[in-house]
Amino acid sequence: MNIQDSTTTAPASLEHALLSILTKASPGTLSAPEIAHAISPEGDWHGLLMPIRRTAVELAMAGRLVIYRKGKPADPADFRGVYRLGLPRHD
Repeated sequence: MNIQDSTTTAPASLEHALLSILTKASPGTLSAPEIAHAISPEGDWHGLLMPIRRTAVELAMAGRLVIYRKGKPADPADFRGVYRLGLPRHD
């Protein structure tokens, strides 16, 4: 399955790529364009932005990542605008 496929459930490869990239960036956060560019540096990474958002929402609802808006955790079911993604902190 291609990670750019449009499905209601995130492809496991996109979930894996997203979490892998965030693990390398931990404890920092990354924007969706930064993640998309890391997944497809030579290709059309713009096409990954919506799939990344959908996957991020699913992972945030499951507690596997955090969506940040203006530096604070955002409600994954209701956020708009520029956002960043990070792994949950266990301090």
